[in-house]
Amino acid sequence: MKRFFLFLLCAALSVRAFAGGTVVLDSIPSKILGCDVRCNVYLPDGFETSGKSYPVVYLLHGLSDTYAGWVEHGHMQMIADRLIAAGQAMPMVIIMPNAGHPNPRAVLNGYFNTPGRNYEDFFFQELMPQLESKYRCIGDKKHRAIMGLSMGGGGSTVYCQHHPEMFSSCYAMSPWLDEKGGEVGGDGNGDFLAVVCRSVRENSALDFVGNASEETVAALRTVKWTFDIGDDDWLLPLSVDMHYKMNRRGIPHEFRVRDGNHDWYYWPMVLHYALPWASIHFGE
Repeated sequence: MKRFFLFLLCAALSVRAFAGGTVVLDSIPSKILGCDVRCNVYLPDGFETSGKSYPVVYLLHGLSDTYAGWVEHGHMQMIADRLIAAGQAMPMVIIMPNAGHPNPRAVLNGYFNTPGRNYEDFFFQELMPQLESKYRCIGDKKHRAIMGLSMGGGGSTVYCQHHPEMFSSCYAMSPWLDEKGGEVGGDGNGDFLAVVCRSVRENSALDFVGNASEETVAALRTVKWTFDIGDDDWLLPLSVDMHYKMNRRGIPHEFRVRDGNHDWYYWPMVLHYALPWASIHFGE
């Protein structure tokens, strides 16, 4: 019993002594988008002096939000610090790029290519290579993961579908996987939300699985997938549909339904599972 309490004391002291990581604000010049794109980047404790290269997680925000959402509302810095200090997550670089705006009806946003705004091209051709070089990311499939909430959960899923050779795992939280049923909606003329909704429909993660060739399915099996959503979330039917489709195509995945809704109470809780999930599969 004394040994047990000594272990707990040592663990508590080690966590308390852990200085924690830092979040830096960066900006990526983009020729594709014709503007600079802001992002927050979490750097683990000791990054500045270690000289080491790190695995990387891309953490995507949702609709009506920005690159700052995960830090300001999701407590990601505190969560990452605690998980790394406790040995539940590896030291990692976490990149949170901007793809949105608080008013999605007035400002064109989203993770996919749309007329005049080829964001997906920017993400893979400019953002990833620039930031992975700058922040000493290992930069291969085995040490790269992607995750996100809502629009970012759908974006994470589709990015992994389009490029399974680039990601070891995908953790989709409350994901917006399709728009065929008008889950979000947009009223058309002059409404940029309608453009975002159309892009989600045209990049349907559900249709992608259903229509995938056997060769594509084999590639999708090289990614570790998790879909995690609250039982009161209006997007739940989409995740249920994805679960059935992936089962039918023989694509291994985890499907979790927890008590919760589509809100900032749910997503910080799920991040406690998502970062260790990515860590477990780094290097595989």
